[in-house]
Amino acid sequence: MTESPKNQAAWLPASKVTPLQIGPAPYTPPGPGQLVLKNSALGINSVDWAKQMLGDVLLGHIKYPIVLGVDVSGTVVEVGEGVKRFRVGDRVVGTAASITSSIAAEGGYQLYTVIREWLAAPLPEQISYEQASVLPLAILTASHGLFSPDYLALDLPAVPTRSGNTTRSVIITGGASAVGSTAIQLAVSAGYEVVSTASPKNFEYVKKLGATHVFDYHSETVIEDVCAAVKGRHLAGGYSIGDGSADLLAAVLAKHEGPTTNKMIALAGGTNNESSNNTGVNVKFILIDPAAIGPDSVVSHIYEDYLPLALAEGQFVPAPEPEVVGMGLEKIQDAFMIHMQGVSAKKIVVEL
Repeated sequence: MTESPKNQAAWLPASKVTPLQIGPAPYTPPGPGQLVLKNSALGINSVDWAKQMLGDVLLGHIKYPIVLGVDVSGTVVEVGEGVKRFRVGDRVVGTAASITSSIAAEGGYQLYTVIREWLAAPLPEQISYEQASVLPLAILTASHGLFSPDYLALDLPAVPTRSGNTTRSVIITGGASAVGSTAIQLAVSAGYEVVSTASPKNFEYVKKLGATHVFDYHSETVIEDVCAAVKGRHLAGGYSIGDGSADLLAAVLAKHEGPTTNKMIALAGGTNNESSNNTGVNVKFILIDPAAIGPDSVVSHIYEDYLPLALAEGQFVPAPEPEVVGMGLEKIQDAFMIHMQGVSAKKIVVEL
């Protein structure tokens, strides 16, 4: 490239500053193993507005000014030394890494973002940028919790779907959420039967993603219902999304009548009572540290070995549906406010 493009970003200049400040940002060329995306669509996640609202209580390692944003999709405009999987002009979906690296150039909420090659996948023509932008943080969080040796350590997903032992089950709560929608599909591709929870209006949606059983998380009999669904099956653990879900999973794992890989709950979000800690079940918060996004991480295997083919063949689909709430960096703060009010089986997205 002869002349660097002019970049702009939605900056968080200091702790708890509202609104985000739209202004110039340096265009950063890619280093070895990196590419630069011209972003077309950006997904909104609770971690972004929570960091803005809570300040240094959350992600205290981040230095200001910073550009937040994890979910990006767009077009490759430059590739760094050693990059083999992408070329200029490729359509790509990727995980932006600034909330881990504290490097503003790796933040999603700007026109041009530096992406690590192993945290990106080619985007088939039939999938829009808006659809793709629902995926990256969900891919990161779901993959790390399901497949990392530090958490549930499930077998990795495969294309075609891994057949293996069909008596294995995993419980994934919050199946209609962005992370839940991704986790269900990954677990099914890895050869596990999935039991999930959702509100009744989303039962069919969650089953369409691959869950065999879906139960109402507000039901008074939900613990008994889930226990009955996994009775006699080899239970590989629980993946918790949503307030109170860890308590539900702890009760089920403690009562399970059948073999268990390990009595562990990978906690993606939500609160849980101390009672879940008194059942002999290990509740472990999914921590996204630098190792979790490294070139040899579980997430890198998903992006490099599974996602390209799974997306191309329709075995894995971006879910939930994007809800575009505006265009331009100046709309991101408004999108934060919309996301804060809660969404169901939707993902808030801003176009660029």
